[in-house]
Amino acid sequence: MERHAMIVAGFGFRQGASVDSLRAALAFTGARPDLLATAASKANCPALHALAQELRLTIHAVPSETLTAQTTVTQSAAAIAALATGSVAEAAALSAAGPGARLTGPRVISPDRMASCAIAERDAP
Repeated sequence: MERHAMIVAGFGFRQGASVDSLRAALAFTGARPDLLATAASKANCPALHALAQELRLTIHAVPSETLTAQTTVTQSAAAIAALATGSVAEAAALSAAGPGARLTGPRVISPDRMASCAIAERDAP
């Protein structure tokens, strides 16, 4: 039986980000996630719910204290000021993927600069 890595797409985005912004950020990663994740304070965003429905995936809402516990590659002044983490996308992906997860690279940003996406993977047990 083939083992499959768990792939989580973490998102950070500005208020007013569209589903197109989120979709574009995800497309830049080239990943096919098993789960979407973001900060709990952003989890009710209609655009994120539209993307989740389109991809038939669920959204993991990550509590702020869990975000701040993650080590991120990116250090964004805006993310640090808003949620005390270097990258909401990276921290959300790592948090949702669980212990032993690793980023596949730094976050990527949508062309309109409204959304970012990072991918974390965790090997299947």
